Amino acid sequence: MTSVLPLSAGFRRWNGEDMNDTNEERTPVTVLGLGQMGAALAAALLAAGHPTTVWNRTPAKADALADKGAVRAATVAEAVAASDLVVVCVLDYAAVRGLLGPVAGTLRGKTLVNLTTGSPEQARAEAEWAAGHGIGYLDGGIMTTPPGVGDSANMILYAGGPELLARHRATLAVLGDPVDLGTDAGLASLYDAGLLGLMWSVFGGWLHATALTGADGVTARDFTAVATRWLGTVSWFMSGYAEQIDAGEYPGADATIDVQVAAIGHLLHAGEARGVDGRLPRLHLELMRGAVEAGHGGDSYARIIEAFRK
Repeated sequence: MTSVLPLSAGFRRWNGEDMNDTNEERTPVTVLGLGQMGAALAAALLAAGHPTTVWNRTPAKADALADKGAVRAATVAEAVAASDLVVVCVLDYAAVRGLLGPVAGTLRGKTLVNLTTGSPEQARAEAEWAAGHGIGYLDGGIMTTPPGVGDSANMILYAGGPELLARHRATLAVLGDPVDLGTDAGLASLYDAGLLGLMWSVFGGWLHATALTGADGVTARDFTAVATRWLGTVSWFMSGYAEQIDAGEYPGADATIDVQVAAIGHLLHAGEARGVDGRLPRLHLELMRGAVEAGHGGDSYARIIEAFRK
């Protein structure tokens, strides 16, 4: 997607000046939507010294931010006109289009960063709409909850405009570590969905294991201290399995599915003996047995991705 730059920006680039927003003067930013997440985004920008204009359908939600120095806009048009970098974080993509459709002309030449949660298909459609109106577009996924905004340990995924992210990286880094996923505007939403699925699977496994060990008097804190260390080893396995998945080959040099079928039996027995719900490990066993029955018992666990692909 080709973005349209304001004349002044193009002139500075032509003169060889640095176009990145890393200079001492903080880039003005507009934030549309002041729910818990939008308010956290605006607060982080204010704390970093960025002139911040805010708008929300319910004006009272801007009170606390105005007390911290934010400029309260009376209308979306007024808010958009205030900054060349506009961040929107509202309920859904329909709300985004409802807000921005009437002010598309005012957005022309500006950069729109959409941090609203949606689907990859919605993100791609929004990027196409933005391109048709000469608006630079970045779609994003915030990989934290509102209290984590502003912490560089937390990622914010961006897709759709690497050149736009490069230009505004210093400002967007105030919100969290910016991760560039490339030119496909749908990838931030796609990664977001996949990563949330991973999170819920990890939470489910951890809660099952904590219930299991807790039945014998182990505290959640003590078990979790060991579990988090184990996750480091698990991530090492994942990196190796990723290579196998990309190659389409699943050598069982480390541990075969056959071996893991036997091992999960011990987990199920321990859970049954302690009255712990075994639905989650039984699901894993079902997937493993399916691979064995298909003749892949000697392969690595990564082979099970084929069950999900079906």
